[in-house]
Amino acid sequence: MKYVVILGDGMADYPVRELGNKTPLQVAHKPNMDYLASHGRSGLVKTIPEGMPPGSDTANLSVMGYDPELYYSGRSPLEAVSMGIDLTERDVTFRCNLVTLSGAQNFEDAVMVDYSAGEISTAEASELIEYLNGKFQTESIRLYPGISYRHCLVLKNGKTGGYHTPPHDISDRLVGEYLPTGENSELLIDLMKRSRELLSEHPVNVSRMKRGLPPANSIWLWGEGRKPKLSPFEDKYGVSGTVISAVDLIKGIGICAGLKTVEVPGATGNIQTNFEGKADAAVDALLNKGSDFVYVHIEAPDECGHRYEIGNKVRAIELIDHKVVGPIKQALDNAREDYNMMVLPDHPTPLSLRTHTSDPVPFLLFQSANQFTSGVTRYDEESAKKSGVFIPKGCMLLDLLIQD
Repeated sequence: MKYVVILGDGMADYPVRELGNKTPLQVAHKPNMDYLASHGRSGLVKTIPEGMPPGSDTANLSVMGYDPELYYSGRSPLEAVSMGIDLTERDVTFRCNLVTLSGAQNFEDAVMVDYSAGEISTAEASELIEYLNGKFQTESIRLYPGISYRHCLVLKNGKTGGYHTPPHDISDRLVGEYLPTGENSELLIDLMKRSRELLSEHPVNVSRMKRGLPPANSIWLWGEGRKPKLSPFEDKYGVSGTVISAVDLIKGIGICAGLKTVEVPGATGNIQTNFEGKADAAVDALLNKGSDFVYVHIEAPDECGHRYEIGNKVRAIELIDHKVVGPIKQALDNAREDYNMMVLPDHPTPLSLRTHTSDPVPFLLFQSANQFTSGVTRYDEESAKKSGVFIPKGCMLLDLLIQD
């Protein structure tokens, strides 16, 4: 038996006026997802525990079978693990975005123009982070370059207790009221302000502006945490597994859970990602590399939601259906493998809000050996709601997938 989770990050949404008051999932042409829903089970699941922020960290922990209320220790350490950073239990980590701020004289009066600096290239970003690290590094502070705009700050032997706002939550807003508070806030604000001074005239940014691209003219620090302790996935579920994602956060959860990770060439975390490569990697892991379980994470719908790209969000869902869901199903059918497949988002990323919410999300569960006519004809938020099925905790989903 093989087990597959295909997670379209942020796919769920609210009705959109420009789409005829329908959601992207309702509008998208997705025959494979609709087939699975009509021959399996569907419903709503709450992936974000009450009182916890609706981040991809808590949501994906939940979907992967780990109750965030028990296991969550912050977002950035999960990313740090994926980046190969050796953390001690006393280290505190922070996610470090390269961002584009407006040109206001005072930092507090600047506007968050772009939380990803135009999805800056990894090569350009690495040069900027290494430059800043040369200015900032001490015995207790170090910056580590990651992918595109996503990087990491490690504070040795630090304390936790700060309050931080993700930059994608404050697009087009003045940053002053969203600066860090609490523990380490003075240090973090100082580093952010100094970074703006240092990066504004850096050759990488001069070149970007000449090419009409937004400059990565500041860092934004958030996502405080310590090294997590997850119980091994194979001990919990009795199956070996592989995580396939372009995002360090998701790979980090997999590594901490003892799962394998796969590097897919051209996997970017946006709508230009290598969808086919992710599907091929999943099939290879299941049929050739000995994995019983694969977790395929696709970031594209979430990025489109943050950017208010209505058409691209619909298109991202269609690409997931056509290039990931369909090919994985077909490969397993051709191999005559029995399999259970689950499709869902981790959280909604409504276009109207451009950030995450804690609303329950639609899921479908298809069992190749137990197909039936469900009465559901489509996979979307409204159809899932009408099913009457509600799972109160996301960490219960894998029990349905693997133990059924």
